[in-house]
Amino acid sequence: MAAGSTGVVIAALFANAGITVLKFGGFLLTGSPAMLAETYHSISDTGNQVLLLVGIRGSKQQATRAHPFGHGKTQFFYAFLVSVLLFGAAGWKSLTHGVAELRAGGHEIETGSAQFLGVTIDLQAPVDPFYIVVAILLGAVVFEVYALSKANAELRRQMEVYDWSGYRQAFSHTSDITTLTAFTEDAVALLGLLTALFGIVATRITGNPAYDAAAAVVIGVLLMTFAVALAIENKRLIIGESLPADVERELRTAVESHAGVVHLDDFRTMFIGTGKVLVTADVSFDPELVTGDIDEAVQQIEQALSDVDGRVKLVYIEPEL
Repeated sequence: MAAGSTGVVIAALFANAGITVLKFGGFLLTGSPAMLAETYHSISDTGNQVLLLVGIRGSKQQATRAHPFGHGKTQFFYAFLVSVLLFGAAGWKSLTHGVAELRAGGHEIETGSAQFLGVTIDLQAPVDPFYIVVAILLGAVVFEVYALSKANAELRRQMEVYDWSGYRQAFSHTSDITTLTAFTEDAVALLGLLTALFGIVATRITGNPAYDAAAAVVIGVLLMTFAVALAIENKRLIIGESLPADVERELRTAVESHAGVVHLDDFRTMFIGTGKVLVTADVSFDPELVTGDIDEAVQQIEQALSDVDGRVKLVYIEPEL
């Protein structure tokens, strides 16, 4: 799963880095609010992938005395930073810029100049900037479709492995928050591109720059909405989510069905990283079993739990006689 996540993130990183440059060039040529919003969007997406890669690398560190269960949750932390700092910041910047443009009456795509960080930049294009911007957006759509297909393939693979009924269940059950973030980011990017394209084309056809500015507002709202959704998904894992109830029932059955087990007194699970689950259990064994028999039974139970669900990586069983 880690290899799949890394491939998804790297694909998105290269796609977004190139798209950022193209979008910013389009903004400089036109001053389009929607293009600036999309530039903020792609900057956030590129930073997003960098943070996710840092999270993947950090999660591979070995367990230490200070972190006895490893660093698996590092990915959850960095993905949370992505949702709050990057998606939220880019969304807010896009929203406020779009609102300001709406209040100012908009910006027509004809001047070949743009305001960026308070500085007026003039950049003349050899052809009509409108067609350049449309070409940039359509090219970006192609790149984002590629990145989304990679994320979608990994997510669907997990859906098949864990028998999830659809995307909704995958979003609420997956521990691979890196792939989930990349998939969401790519999907929102496509929506943003189509929104920007609509706003720019509508402005061109009608001559009303409000459509372009309104597109920037919509892009900002999209980013902030999905930022909140991703933050919620990260929260459940950061604070220690258990396996779904149906999976826990299967694991409990694997323990209770063992020949030497009299009663399962307590049973708990928790994600400690992407695809890594900790299981603890208080088990009452047959009082006639000797210490050596109990040790063997514990090993057999640990293997049985791993056979039921491959995400079970750490098992702690407390024998109760």
